[in-house]
Amino acid sequence: MQTNFTAEQLRDPGLARANEVLRTCVHCGFCTATCPTYQVLGDELDSPRGRIYLIKDMLEKGRPADEKTVKHIDRCLSCLACMTTCPSGVHYMHLVDQARDYIEATYKRPLMDRVLRALLAWTIPYPGRFRAALMAARIGRPLARFMPDPRLKAMLQMAPRKTPAKSPNDAPQTFAATAPRRMRVALLTGCAQKALNTDINDATIRLLRRLGAEVVVAKGAGCCGALTHHMGKADLAHASAAANIRAWMAEKNGAGLDAIVINTSGCGTTVKDYGHMLRNDPLAADAATVAGLAKDISEVLTKLGLPQGAPKGVKVAYHAACSLQHGQQIKTLPKDLLKRVGFTVVEPADSHLCCGSAGTYNLLQPEISQQLKARKVQTLEAKTPDVIAAGNIGCMIQIGSGTKVPIVHTVELLDWATGGPRPRNLNSL
Repeated sequence: MQTNFTAEQLRDPGLARANEVLRTCVHCGFCTATCPTYQVLGDELDSPRGRIYLIKDMLEKGRPADEKTVKHIDRCLSCLACMTTCPSGVHYMHLVDQARDYIEATYKRPLMDRVLRALLAWTIPYPGRFRAALMAARIGRPLARFMPDPRLKAMLQMAPRKTPAKSPNDAPQTFAATAPRRMRVALLTGCAQKALNTDINDATIRLLRRLGAEVVVAKGAGCCGALTHHMGKADLAHASAAANIRAWMAEKNGAGLDAIVINTSGCGTTVKDYGHMLRNDPLAADAATVAGLAKDISEVLTKLGLPQGAPKGVKVAYHAACSLQHGQQIKTLPKDLLKRVGFTVVEPADSHLCCGSAGTYNLLQPEISQQLKARKVQTLEAKTPDVIAAGNIGCMIQIGSGTKVPIVHTVELLDWATGGPRPRNLNSL
């Protein structure tokens, strides 16, 4: 794609990167075949190719974002299926992130939009605040049908009926390996996950310790910054990233780290991109180091090796989170691990398509999200599984709200199969 940025514009690192990405696009349209919003809406401007044209026009002309451009960029899930499909290697993630930063800086959203987005950014990255918000939402849940704004209705309806007690394992501390030590890793305990499902981190710690990993929850580490990053709130996102980088580098420079383990794939995609996000920051070198250490839990478990297990007689439908299969290009490892310990693994049709969760997307774009959820649930249930497994808390909440089939994190099943307790969601099996 030909671009016409001025030399002055290209002195801006964000615009320079956008220019690089735009120039790799050849208008082929392969991306439209795998874009969930294009499949649902059928509008060229709701495809990656259409959004690329809108972004190019906005950035190249240096004009403030307009309502039309904002509407179609907001509808993007950032599922990154287009990046998996693209034969030209267009790094759409960096381009749409730059567009969102630009929109945040140049566009004044309607009051309700500003209030809702500010509320989400102020609440979800902070487990204490998020727990309080979930309790308030449960009280207000019976009033959901009276809400005039569908986004407020979605926020009330998505609140779980029960919030788990805090896990003592989420506090900063070190867990010794219970087998001969083979590595030392830091665990990102997350933010929303600590309020929504404490079993995931608990299972991760147990399993890693049994396989010979010393696990540290670093003091000062918290939200990865993904939520605010994808809302265009760069300052907040970079502050979260910087806090994590400092916390993990302190561990690396102290007792050492072999990996930073992440069991929420949306967070993993962001942490692995810290080197790019903070490339112009004084922490750039440390950011690149942290990005290189970041590993999805499936990558670390594959390296450590799981014992071969006997058949369990349990059929698992594996849901591939977009941030894992497209963002991190990890496609087979979770399935291979589940099969190795004895589960029968099946995959739904159109497994490359998003479930509609996508961070805060199901709260800010509830109508599109509901359509995508219905499609995903239908294809998963068609496999008649005993349980659904996923590697991302957002997907688990989204899919779990639309099916009676129990859904658990992949690591919970692996922990159970190798000596850990039965996942609580599977007590009926």
